[in-house]
Amino acid sequence: MTSAATSAPLSIAVLGIGMMGFPMARRLREAGHRVSAWNRSRAKAERLLPFGAQVFDRPADAVAQADIVVCLLEDGRVVEEVLFGQGTTDGLRPGSLVIDMSSIQPRQARDHAARLAALGVHHLDAPVSGGTVGAEAGSLAIMAGGKPADFERALPVFATLGRATHVGPHGSGQLAKLANQMIVGITIGAVAEALLLCEKGGADMGKVKQAISGGFADSRILQVHGQRMVERDFAKRAAVTVQLKDMRNALTTASEIGFDAPITGLFEQLFGQAAEHGLADLDHSALFMELASRNGMN
Repeated sequence: MTSAATSAPLSIAVLGIGMMGFPMARRLREAGHRVSAWNRSRAKAERLLPFGAQVFDRPADAVAQADIVVCLLEDGRVVEEVLFGQGTTDGLRPGSLVIDMSSIQPRQARDHAARLAALGVHHLDAPVSGGTVGAEAGSLAIMAGGKPADFERALPVFATLGRATHVGPHGSGQLAKLANQMIVGITIGAVAEALLLCEKGGADMGKVKQAISGGFADSRILQVHGQRMVERDFAKRAAVTVQLKDMRNALTTASEIGFDAPITGLFEQLFGQAAEHGLADLDHSALFMELASRNGMN
């Protein structure tokens, strides 16, 4: 175990106790850190009470005694509203560190970092990959952007949640997350289309998945999401709406920096159509159903 994982307990505020925030805050508490929690709907935060966390009605109160503030919020607009629109900055202690683990646009992360720096508060953008399974297990991939010294300071938090990599200055963590989500969304589409082709042609999808496992086409997406497709199990883990948001954030960022991303553009359209056709709140592997419908296979 690293020294970062065995350092003295910290006072950590967690803002946003949803599907990811709850298991992550619980792990921080179980690691011995002092945890204060806030969520827009208090009942979700109160699930942490049995683990010894404190729950507050206002985010400013939750962060008042915190060394480190972890944000796990829906999108950049919500992060901005919670940090700057609800008085949270009034409660932040000078010298404290805000680790925004939400998935937002890189330019938003850079803007938040600059505004917090003007108040004497440090910032990292550190989105994650691994979903609720990784959050429960403490095996998340964490992509951090910001100053190296702040990354070092955050290591005791990251050690409890997964494996962290410092990828560059402010906004770089969000760029890495966009890259992750581009690959995930595009690969889900590739797996779905390939398996449906096989089924349409008369092959057994499950056997095809088994046959190509271990070859160059193998991937975690094939194994996890491909199995969901075989079983038609599209219960929400990461929703179509979230994948669509990430694809749109990637395209917005690409436009801002003058980068052409035609493959991401195609999949933004496909996920958008899936959402329009009633699949918005299903798992993002439900793109399979959109492609099946196009081929009269539902």
